[in-house]
Amino acid sequence: MTAIGQPAGGGAPAVGGAHGRPEGAAPARTVPSAALPDDTVAAVVRQWRAVHPDLDTGPMEIIGRINRCSALLQQAEDAPLRRAGLSRPEFDLLGALRRTGHELTPSELARETFSSGAAVTKRLKQLTERGLVDRRGDTRDRRVAHVRLTDAGRDLVDGILPEQLAYERAVLSGLDTGGHDSLAALLGELLGRLEGRLGMPRG
Repeated sequence: MTAIGQPAGGGAPAVGGAHGRPEGAAPARTVPSAALPDDTVAAVVRQWRAVHPDLDTGPMEIIGRINRCSALLQQAEDAPLRRAGLSRPEFDLLGALRRTGHELTPSELARETFSSGAAVTKRLKQLTERGLVDRRGDTRDRRVAHVRLTDAGRDLVDGILPEQLAYERAVLSGLDTGGHDSLAALLGELLGRLEGRLGMPRG
């Protein structure tokens, strides 16, 4: 599997990976190295082709670039979060409350953010101490809590989100606008297949 991630030291994302060809599969593609775009994944692909010319690196050229783009985009979009003293998982919780527009229980927040219950509980404690969320007990079941954004939490989300969207628009502005819908559709199809395979909820 191609692996492109962020090293523990916080430096530039690392790139690496390998893809084998199952027995009976079609022969590996033979695309000249010169035809590859000039990016870090292309360099990795050329290196793997040199040491394993029998491997089909086609999947790496797609998945590797998705992973690399994700790492670089998140690195840039986390900058306003760091300035606000937030981690991305904390902002995801605030964002879930803002976009749904109503109170959520910790269990619902865990499903919305694909997090564990224990992680959500810890983050909610920190956000509550900062005055960004309020928690109230359920009148019928004391074991259940309801979480809502405070005015400060809503203002924080509404201040950060436009900055992130402006960055994303700037990134996409360099691409052919006619391809935006096609790219979104292809990525949506891939995400749907992955979520279906992993049994993850959609919508």
